[in-house]
This record gives sequence, C-alpha cells and structure tokens, in this order.
Amino acid sequence: MTERQTERLSARPDDLARAAEIWRAGGLVALPTETVYGLGADASNDLAVARIFEAKGRPRFNPLIVHVATPEDAQALTLWDDRAERLAQAFWPGPLTLVLPLRPGAPVSKLVTAGLDTLAVRCPAHPVAQAALSTFGGGIAAPSANRSGKLSPTSAAHVLAGLDGRIDAVIEAGASEIGLESTILGLAGPATLLRDGAITAEMLAQALGEEVLSRAANAAISAPGQLASHYAPRAAMRLDATDWQEGEATLGFGEVTADLNLSPAGDLREAAANLFEYLHRLDAGGAARIAVSPIPRKGLGLAINDRLSRAAAPRD
Repeated sequence: MTERQTERLSARPDDLARAAEIWRAGGLVALPTETVYGLGADASNDLAVARIFEAKGRPRFNPLIVHVATPEDAQALTLWDDRAERLAQAFWPGPLTLVLPLRPGAPVSKLVTAGLDTLAVRCPAHPVAQAALSTFGGGIAAPSANRSGKLSPTSAAHVLAGLDGRIDAVIEAGASEIGLESTILGLAGPATLLRDGAITAEMLAQALGEEVLSRAANAAISAPGQLASHYAPRAAMRLDATDWQEGEATLGFGEVTADLNLSPAGDLREAAANLFEYLHRLDAGGAARIAVSPIPRKGLGLAINDRLSRAAAPRD
C-alpha cells in the first residue's frame, strides 16, 4: 500500500477536530482507549473500513468493533434489549463489547460485520476516546491498532512501530490503563462470553441476573479476537514455564527472577496492564523464544492466559 505521512495529534480540541476531519474524509486515525489503542475509521464508509484491513493485513472474516460515544448511539445501530440496557448501565462507558443483532438499515459497512447479521459495539471510558467520538458524531470501527496477529498496542509508540506511514494519524494520549482488549459478550441469543477481558463472566452474570454461557471451542467466528493464533510476537512462546532455559527471554509473574516481571506482587491487574508492553520489549530483544511464568487461571488471569495461548498458537 502507499506510504503516507502519519500525523501525530494530541488531545487538544483542535487536534480532535482534525481527527474527525480525517475520519469524515475516509482516513484512518489511531485513538487511545482504556483497553488498547484502536485503529479507527468511519464505520459507515466501505472504503475507509477496507483501509483498516489493508493497513493491518487483517483477515476479512474477522469482524470489527464499532466504538460509540453513548449508549444511545449504540441503540441506533443495534436491536437493543433489556439485557443490553442492564449491562450498559453497569459497565458503560468501559471495557465491555456487546454483540447484538444489527438494526436493519443501520449505517454500518458490511465489512465491519464480516457479513454477519450482528454488530459488536462498545462505549469506551477513555476521556480522549470519548471526546474524539463525540467530535466525530458517529460510529468508529476500531480494531487494535497493530498489524494483524501481532502484539496489541498500549501506547502511541507501539502504534507507530507497526503502522507509521500506513495510517493518516495517531492521537497520542499516554499508556492504556487496562492494557487488554475488551470483554466481548454475545447477546444475539443466550448471553455467551465470546472473549475474556477485565469484566469477568461472574461480573456479567451478576449484572444480568442470569447465567453467562461459554463459547464452544469449535464455534464459528462471531466476534473479534477469536482467531486461534493472535497477539503473536516474532519469537516463539513457552508458557507455564517453571524454570528458564538457555537463550530464552523470560517473562515472570510473582516472586521469580526474570528479564521482566508482569507483577512481582502477583497482582493480576498489574500483570494485565503490563502484558503487551513487556512482550513488545522482550520481542524487540531478538530472542528466538519467550518463556512465561504460570499465570493463575482465575478472574483477570483468564483473559491474560487467553492472550498468551493465542500468542503461542501455531502460526500459518
């Protein structure tokens, strides 16, 4: 694709107006959210959305999340129900994506939904994302702002490392607070957890007052982030490592000595926030393999293990 000068924008109102201008013209602007940085385009513009796939090298059968400023904006795009309302009241703005039936006639490109009759929507909590979305005044399709299958970006520097010259602009606003992609919950049928994240199945079930099902391992792709190999560094990965082997870069958790430690105190929230940043750092060192300490498979640890297992999956 044609290289272009990638503008560096700030959170100032005039720069956010510039971002909205680029989106309206069919361009790509990476924006900060509390989860990771997203690569945004006007969700109603087929050519703009196609540019996301081009810039990322993303498989077209993998749907995109549309980011909106308010729940009312989401209601204009989807068939909203009482369950969605309860969850929006409990968790929006925040790191929760809802997959709902697409409203007939909604201004959403078919490339966003990958041809499905459902739409993934989220109202992010990051104040700069909120301001940018409000300034634009519509839905922004925004997968993570990285080359497809590579490490997700938690800073503008990460975005530029992979996409400088491939996108029109990036809004620079520091590091993402959470550092993991959003939880995804399917609501087109029974409430079904489609991707783990900071909002757990237990939290969702409590807010809904009903059971939250798990997605079958062999189910068809119905939401972003369900490819088997995803979030992958260049290096191979060895998970649940209880010792280190010669030549490995090492990523620890808890009271272990390692090149980098996600959380010496064993704090899962700290580990989640550090995960992609530390994998970026270790991968940049050039080691052939990264070994990772065991991470507890509970709470936020489920999401961390999900990302690690995808990073370690066999690659095409």
